[in-house]
Amino acid sequence: MMIFKVTVLLLFGSYLELSAGEVATLESSTKSASLLIHEQQNVTFHLTYDEGADLPDQITLYFREDFSGIIQSIPNITIDKDSSAEIILKATKAGHVVVTAVPNHDNISFERTAYVRVDVMQSKAIDTFSTVVGWIYFVAWSVSFYPQIIENFRRKSVIGLNFDFLTLNIVGFTLYGLFNIGLFWIKPIQDEYFDNNPQGVNPVQANDVFFAIHAVFACIITIIQCKIYQRGSQRVSRICIGILIVIFLFLGISLICSLAGVLTWLNLLYFCSYVKLGITLIKYIPQAYMNYRRKSTVGWSIGNILLDFTGGALSILQMILISYNNNDWGSIFGDPTKFGLGFFSILFDVLFIVQHYCLYRGNLPHQELEGHNRKLSQDSYDENPGVSGQTSSQENVSPQP
Repeated sequence: MMIFKVTVLLLFGSYLELSAGEVATLESSTKSASLLIHEQQNVTFHLTYDEGADLPDQITLYFREDFSGIIQSIPNITIDKDSSAEIILKATKAGHVVVTAVPNHDNISFERTAYVRVDVMQSKAIDTFSTVVGWIYFVAWSVSFYPQIIENFRRKSVIGLNFDFLTLNIVGFTLYGLFNIGLFWIKPIQDEYFDNNPQGVNPVQANDVFFAIHAVFACIITIIQCKIYQRGSQRVSRICIGILIVIFLFLGISLICSLAGVLTWLNLLYFCSYVKLGITLIKYIPQAYMNYRRKSTVGWSIGNILLDFTGGALSILQMILISYNNNDWGSIFGDPTKFGLGFFSILFDVLFIVQHYCLYRGNLPHQELEGHNRKLSQDSYDENPGVSGQTSSQENVSPQP
């Protein structure tokens, strides 16, 4: 048997290898199934021969499971040319398993088409509750950008909002958006992903794309506010500029490697996602330090933090619910990065809450920042009529509750 491969140049310089040795395709009627324990579901496999294919009229299928014991063992079956055969998936215990139908002939395509991902749950109610929790934290995270925008608009000032945090935030969400858009909309990149993960699921869904684009939009609105409202002496720090230079150099070199065909476009997007994860680890530090230095949280919206805390806590709750319901605790502890980042963000949210409600409750800024953003009283004006045009270090806000 002679198999040759034709390399086709695709958009963005990526490559796809096509095999000319496969003359038939085996395909399952569904690629996923969700069952409760002791439930069952029928799945049909269809075998299609190409014209002139030199294959036997009957093919034997045996069924491979990546984890045993989740469903009852499936006996081997035979399937005729251009016909279908049906199997029964019967759940025995909670967990995840991928069932693949493997033909006894080499020239049949099956890895990307003849499989079923089976999720066995302990409770349908827990699954429904988990879905509701997911939508709640999605809304909480999406709305969390607006308290700061409203606060800036109300005060006509951005004094108290750290520019390093805002800069890192828009860079991080832009990279996150590129990753999501690439995997959700760009077909060659999707092909690369499924070449590496033939039976995988696209990790990016429509709500991920919406969230990233919306986050970038909200950050842009906040940046515009920083341009038109009073900002005092605040500016992006040299440390932050240095971090951005390192990020852009790294991604710029990676982009050149992708254009040259040395690095795949999928790997470039993974690099973008890794940078986003790194930014998530450090982006809160400048704001927390600024609050400490000023001994005040005036200008930094606590609403943003409360919503972010709600979203983060509910996302971890959903992970726990899914792990319990599917008896799959490895989905949490097997991916410490995802769990760790969520937990790390919650810790910073707790720090901001403590700063706002305990440490600096009702404090006006102790540290002076340039910018006239507090209205002077009439008495002050009468005593010092020239002061109204001068710079004041106080902020135009009432003591916080």
